[in-house]
Amino acid sequence: MWKWEAEDPKGTIVIVHGAQEHHGRYTWLMDQWKTNGFNVIMGDLPGQGLSTRRRGHIDNFDEYIEEVEKWIKEAYLLKPPVFVIGHSMGALAVIRTLQEKKPLMVDGVILSSPCLKLLHHPTKGLDVLSKGLNFILPKTKFKTGLTIDKATRNEEIRRTAAGDELYITKVSVRWYRELVQSMNQAFTGIEKFPDVPVLLLQAGDDLIVDKFASETWFNSLSAKEKTYKEWEGLYHEIFNEPERARVFRYAKAFVDLQLEGSD
Repeated sequence: MWKWEAEDPKGTIVIVHGAQEHHGRYTWLMDQWKTNGFNVIMGDLPGQGLSTRRRGHIDNFDEYIEEVEKWIKEAYLLKPPVFVIGHSMGALAVIRTLQEKKPLMVDGVILSSPCLKLLHHPTKGLDVLSKGLNFILPKTKFKTGLTIDKATRNEEIRRTAAGDELYITKVSVRWYRELVQSMNQAFTGIEKFPDVPVLLLQAGDDLIVDKFASETWFNSLSAKEKTYKEWEGLYHEIFNEPERARVFRYAKAFVDLQLEGSD
């Protein structure tokens, strides 16, 4: 876990990265929050980035939940109020953490293109095979097929990712089965999600996750204060897109509104 502290901070932002990637890909976003008076906490999820655990593998999705819980608790020690931003699988990890770790509460949640359903699934045969391998050879790895050109239109980000040695291209069978189970649990356990302000920012031209699943989950959410915003023409990584400054301003406006309400 890493911390960046602002002068006279208004609160703390926790950023949870997505699958295959690491916290280092969020330097721009961290700088934006810090410049605007917020502390930032980020880390690498188990099996990703600089984590010492096996790359591209987890034994249980709870490993992610425990890690996110740790970051949120640290954020409250640093400077409340605390707002959590989760991208893609990181957004799923945030959802599952808040569903399972009661009475853990946050002051606001921003979900960026949450991974609630994959746009492209393995073939039926491969899916059945993965269920068997999950018990026999759970650490068996396969290529995800998710490339950076499907994630963002930003050419600078694409070039950087091409030379990023921490970027994961293979994941284990167990990782995939745990992801599928957790996506299902995000829906079946939706009533367990706390009543906190939620901003869901969904890429309009998402080539990785199913945007309609994001909208369905959002519409089923019983939170008293929730906002859904679809960004037409943007790819999956909305905070890396050429329009990211506009996306950030929208996210910041949401946080500012929560701060005004707490005065």
